[in-house]
Amino acid sequence: MAKEGVKAREVKRQKLVARYAEKRAALKAAGDLEGLDKLPKNSSPVRLHNRCKLTGRPRGYMRTFGISRVTFRQMALDGKIPGVKKASW
Repeated sequence: MAKEGVKAREVKRQKLVARYAEKRAALKAAGDLEGLDKLPKNSSPVRLHNRCKLTGRPRGYMRTFGISRVTFRQMALDGKIPGVKKASW
């Protein structure tokens, strides 16, 4: 499980990206590179990293569910994800 500070940092980055999205798009359209330089570094969407919503795990992230593969497997086996069951043939 990731440290709480790491999860909080990622949430903070998401808020900054959302706050500066319009301003960043306008500056890019105008070609104002100096203006883009003055924006906070963490307001760039490139700095975001997908993390599991429950554990904060950075790898094995499943976009459809927003959780890691490990958490997904455990929840699926427990029957906590509707419509998902273990395959058998």
